[in-house]
Amino acid sequence: MDRILIRGGYVLDPANGREGRMDVLTEDGRIARVAEGIEADGAEIYDAEGLLVMPGLVDMHVHFREPGFEYKETIATGTAAAARGGVTTVCPMANTKPVIDSPEMARRLKAIIDRDALVHVMMIGTVTKGLAGKEVCDLRAMAKEGVRLVSEDGKSVMDSGVYAQAMEICREEDILVLAHCEDINLVRGGVMHEGKRSKELGLPGITSEVEDIITARDIFLARQTGARLHLCHCSTAFSVEMVRQAKAAGLPVSAEVCPHHFTLCDEDIPGDDANYKMNPPLRSREDLEALRRGLSEGVMEVISTDHAPHADDEKTGSMRGAAFGIVGLETSFALAWSELVLTGLLTPMQLVERMSMSPARILKIPAGTLSEGAAADITIADPNKRYVIDKETFVSKGKNTPFDGREVTGEIAATLVDGAFVYRRECGIVRGGSER
Repeated sequence: MDRILIRGGYVLDPANGREGRMDVLTEDGRIARVAEGIEADGAEIYDAEGLLVMPGLVDMHVHFREPGFEYKETIATGTAAAARGGVTTVCPMANTKPVIDSPEMARRLKAIIDRDALVHVMMIGTVTKGLAGKEVCDLRAMAKEGVRLVSEDGKSVMDSGVYAQAMEICREEDILVLAHCEDINLVRGGVMHEGKRSKELGLPGITSEVEDIITARDIFLARQTGARLHLCHCSTAFSVEMVRQAKAAGLPVSAEVCPHHFTLCDEDIPGDDANYKMNPPLRSREDLEALRRGLSEGVMEVISTDHAPHADDEKTGSMRGAAFGIVGLETSFALAWSELVLTGLLTPMQLVERMSMSPARILKIPAGTLSEGAAADITIADPNKRYVIDKETFVSKGKNTPFDGREVTGEIAATLVDGAFVYRRECGIVRGGSER
């Protein structure tokens, strides 16, 4: 019997209302027991004294680029980055090449996942064929291949009739719709938030209305169709307010905030630096504070990264010609702990809710819990470790981050998936029993 005893850690398990110093015993990939003073002869001992022991983190929004853009990231390197970041379940977006828009492409992607993934991977399919926004995919056939999530991430389905048709099918098949809210007709070449700072830098701006208009439309379509809607990478104060109202009306709407949007605002952009170019962009200080309040109040239930790796030459020079996006899997816990917990905005238990329990509930997967019998997906973190983020240590192929050189507190010490270590701080990524 394969057994690991995680001894003496501080357990945070909001799904069971459990918090305090306890041991966690795993057997054959499952949580066997959570209690004080567990004795387990013959078990491998992991000393978690002074560390946090949590259900594995769940990231609903990443980009792994495979197939088609393997020079940016692959399932293997992306899931390694997830493991190092304490993330045990990821949902990679479908804007690959070719896109994941058919049962055949779903089977192709699943074969890569089965071969290379270090953590659990939930497939996302596109809403329309070829991401063209014209014709709805065969969502029912894709669902039979395990695609329970759809998104046009990177763009919105601008034809409301097409989107409503897709959402009706998603309601019937219980498929979750993950929405990228962007009115492409209002972007007009913008590269950062439109405001005082964009004018100072002489760069074209992206207004908040670019997001807000489509957010409102998508919520109305969720009301009309009954489809479950998850709003990705929300960045504006008005988005928070619309989500608040949707929840008050009992609509099946959830929403996420990314660490870069609750940590930085447009005032923090030092110059025309492509590492600060993301979509949606870093917004105003008022927007940042609204996002933080939304997370604190539980209006915004999820923290996801929108991990978006690019090659170095795609993120150099001016924002005008650079690709949108930054990496985030290996910095998300530290930023959330530093910016939300240590500032008193969230309790440690609330942070675990936003990064593990709530996304698992929205995804309808048996994760986000340390319940006896559950899969032993476990994240262990050092809440007192102070360090400086160094992009050269990332295991992701992407090094595109505005946080290089930033001092943070909170480091992932170990990650277990199905009761096996996939990352240990002292030795790095563990793949197939070997350390690398």
